[in-house]
Amino acid sequence: MTDLVLVTGVSGFIGSHVAAKLLGKGYAVRGTVRNKDKGQRIVDALSAAGTDTSRLELVEANLSHDAEWKTAVKGCRFVQHIASPFPMEAPDDREALVPAARAGAMRVVEQAFGVGAERIIMTSSMVAMMGQSGRGDHMLVKEEDWSDPDWKPLTAYPVSKTRAERAVWDYAEAQNLKSRLTTICPGLVFGPDIYNNGGASLGLISAMFSGDFPRTPKIAWPVSDVRDIASVHVAAMEAKNAGGRRLIAAGQTLWLKQIAEILGQAYPEAKKLPKGDMANWLVKIVSLFDSRVKGVIPDLGTFHEADAAYVSGLTGVIPRPAKEAVLAAAASLIENGQINLA
Repeated sequence: MTDLVLVTGVSGFIGSHVAAKLLGKGYAVRGTVRNKDKGQRIVDALSAAGTDTSRLELVEANLSHDAEWKTAVKGCRFVQHIASPFPMEAPDDREALVPAARAGAMRVVEQAFGVGAERIIMTSSMVAMMGQSGRGDHMLVKEEDWSDPDWKPLTAYPVSKTRAERAVWDYAEAQNLKSRLTTICPGLVFGPDIYNNGGASLGLISAMFSGDFPRTPKIAWPVSDVRDIASVHVAAMEAKNAGGRRLIAAGQTLWLKQIAEILGQAYPEAKKLPKGDMANWLVKIVSLFDSRVKGVIPDLGTFHEADAAYVSGLTGVIPRPAKEAVLAAAASLIENGQINLA
């Protein structure tokens, strides 16, 4: 009998790549969407890209409601919990996103453990690791690192990701189920937008091309290719020693300035790309009027490096070069008509 895997948020950027990887390996996939009629778009997109979707079914489930999850997890050997709200504008209240993020994660995890799921893979983020005071100009981010949600400079999204992941680990430990849980912590997610559903990270690429900011903040984050993230999700599900671990799914770190330079070399005709860095004091002033910029203030000037060699050892996944991830994102956004080079 074919093993059934639940993929929450299957229509999202990471979720769709995970589903394609699972289907390609012979698993049956049950994907959650908020609306099945609208969700059919991702089935069509997967099929158009060459994925056999005959073993893919969609079910409606909302992270804010209890009712659907018992049905969603029924019969699933594994659960890939990827769905998570990501606001385009950060709310002023740092705790505003916590109730939904934490409760949604707990709904899925409790129901999955309740039906005896062999392993739950939950997508978290490196923002649940990096948000600490006193980082200085270099931070080697390790598996055991946690953001401090009470640190005032942190904004709503990293606070919510940290509290949600903490809650799930606390629950698993209290239930003596820690070995059946793995969390995946990606960095800045790029890679090909094959299914035309690119996440918020790809919005950074679009913003660079459109001239939203003439210079880049002095920010350096580890880069993750969505294809590698999907591979880590699936490998973590299968690898015996991945249970009870937090896996950093990220490779090389790039300054935003370097990302702009990579794009400029590949697309010299794109004249609106950022040219150089923006002074920190100016970034702070801009953040007062632009909530998208406010979220990066705690990271100004710090080179965040992912200590992720252990992940390759556990999963066999070797991260692609960061440049490849950046260029794959740009090429697909151009092909999808989301970037105009003129």
